[in-house]
Amino acid sequence: MLHPVPWLSYLCLGASMALVGSYVGLSKVLVLIFPVFLLAWLRFGIAAVAMAPWVKRGAGEPRLDAHDRRLLFLESFLGNFLFSICMLYGVALTSALAAGVTMAALPGVVALLSWIFLRERITRRVAAGIACAVGGIALVALSKDAAGAAPASLWGNLLLLGAVTCEASYVVIGKKLTGKVSPRRISALINLWGLALVTPFGLWQAWHFDFGAVATGSWWLLLFYSIAASVITVWLWMTGLKHVPAASAGVFTVLLPVSAALVGVTLLGERFSAAQAAAFALALAGIVLATWPSRGSAAPQVPNA
Repeated sequence: MLHPVPWLSYLCLGASMALVGSYVGLSKVLVLIFPVFLLAWLRFGIAAVAMAPWVKRGAGEPRLDAHDRRLLFLESFLGNFLFSICMLYGVALTSALAAGVTMAALPGVVALLSWIFLRERITRRVAAGIACAVGGIALVALSKDAAGAAPASLWGNLLLLGAVTCEASYVVIGKKLTGKVSPRRISALINLWGLALVTPFGLWQAWHFDFGAVATGSWWLLLFYSIAASVITVWLWMTGLKHVPAASAGVFTVLLPVSAALVGVTLLGERFSAAQAAAFALALAGIVLATWPSRGSAAPQVPNA
């Protein structure tokens, strides 16, 4: 029996996590300008305007039942609200490179949750890919340069570990939702839940914030962050997840710490070593192991939007 190789789905998953990693790194700049809850509120608000046409149920799409609505709330609460708060506070207390190191646990946590909740079988090659992904990025933590890049805060690292758990839950819940709801509508609905959850806190911080002191370039960076975090990355991820098991998709989350660390090095002036380069090579090898077609693979499978 031929099993299609979903190359386009793989591309969507990889692009999504690379974008997430880039805004994790850039958020280090934004949290120096905006308070965390205000930043999250502005992000969800801008994205809500951009995705307004996606809220409506599409032709032939079934109505959401109570179970689906609960999953959408959990997807937003864990993957949008709590992830954003843990990630933003965590990266504010550490560095973009340290955030990349902590996020190395993502593939393993995703695989564990997909085995527990989705009963997905983890093949040897996917397990090897996960091991490469986790082990490769973990090398960064052992390098002398990474340790000296910025003073790591215990609270910051704990918050980033919380962000890892939230993001892994987001992957697993998203796999359940993509079987019934279109990627665009999932993106719009979970963003609206995120906006509702953070609005009281955002308004509280906005009351005392001097918006006039924000430079024009910072507003453009906020616009990129909002569209990338709530619109493009979510749509890309849900589109790719329709045709890829959650455990295999989890391997692509390794691109999050890779791109976050690269942003820290290239844009924020954090240090980069040969050990970190080797770590990233191992991480990419993990993706190759998990996605390389096995015997009998067929033509690419195109995901539905």
